[in-house]
Amino acid sequence: MNVPVTRTRKGLMIVNMGPHHPSMHGVLRLIVTLDGEDVIDCEPILGYLHRGMEKIAENRTIIQYLPYVTRWDYLATMFTEAITVNGPELLGNIQVPKRASYIRVIMLELSRIASHLLWLGPFMADIGGQTPFFYIFRERELVYDLFEAATGMRMMHNYFRIGGVAADLPHGWIDKCLDFCDYFLTGVAEYQKLITRNPIFLERVEGIGIVGAEEAINWGLSGPMLRASGGQWDLRKVDHYECYDEFDWEIQWQKEGDSLARYLVRIGEMTESIKIIQQALERIPGGPYENLENRHFNRERDGEWHDFEYRFISKKTSPTFELPKQELYVRVEAPKGELGVFLIGDQGGFPWRWKIRPPGFINLQIISQLVKRMKLADIMTILGSIDIIMGEVDR
Repeated sequence: MNVPVTRTRKGLMIVNMGPHHPSMHGVLRLIVTLDGEDVIDCEPILGYLHRGMEKIAENRTIIQYLPYVTRWDYLATMFTEAITVNGPELLGNIQVPKRASYIRVIMLELSRIASHLLWLGPFMADIGGQTPFFYIFRERELVYDLFEAATGMRMMHNYFRIGGVAADLPHGWIDKCLDFCDYFLTGVAEYQKLITRNPIFLERVEGIGIVGAEEAINWGLSGPMLRASGGQWDLRKVDHYECYDEFDWEIQWQKEGDSLARYLVRIGEMTESIKIIQQALERIPGGPYENLENRHFNRERDGEWHDFEYRFISKKTSPTFELPKQELYVRVEAPKGELGVFLIGDQGGFPWRWKIRPPGFINLQIISQLVKRMKLADIMTILGSIDIIMGEVDR
């Protein structure tokens, strides 16, 4: 790692961490002011992964834009797809069939588990525990195998559609998923046995990066960051979206607000996700997986021979869903917190405005405050416990 060092007055040092530090979760740069080993100040610099996702949305139909959204948070791709179709569904008042809603919940919770697993491994590697980094890939591969069987893709699924999902679950998938749930619970027990009471781990995380409940609300934190500080706030319970009300599960929360509490919340959430998946698989109803009524929103093609459409005879045109002249804000409980989209329709096929509220971007704001008066080595613990993906921070 190339660390240029600048000496300032009173013996302070300015150290440049990044933007290609191996432990950083994406391309993040931290300019850290040190007094020996103590952190005096820390300035995060973003934007290395900015790709203009919001502007791209304003020049695409919803169906055309769906493959792009999985590149925001590329570890929890189902959630970005869910938020992209939820907005137009609410604008157009499109009903989602019960079976499609159950399939969505199963996929979302599997995606939550995959995201938390790929948080846990690098977080442990950051603070010196290499073994869990290899363990988590076992279970994560199984989740991706399930995704591949259902959607055809392991990471960028393009599975959600306005009014349902792209395809029904294949034959035998439900049994495979139930087998995974039984196996995964033993895996979580193994993680807890390996990590939770490990004295070296506890020494690194206990009392590090404490955020109080009021402070968390004032900073706008959400997800495990908020719940680890005593806030019992989960959008699955608050907003009653999809069919989460039909399942029996608990909000995972702690009151200490330190890095250990954030670890415990995420471990608990993985177990709760398995409970939700098992209930959904056992109760999944029959019926259609897509609301075909939304096909009526396809604009009538005028059959002019020299029309624009006829230049691409072989190209299948994307169905255009007309967004009414309204505005709304939709949100889901993503693994990292509240993922929201502010959407303004303009009676056309493209959104007039598409504003993304990424949880990682807002949770990352507090890093400067948390690392002050801590040791240099604690920066990695605190940054890891926040759980950021720079794809959604920079968009």
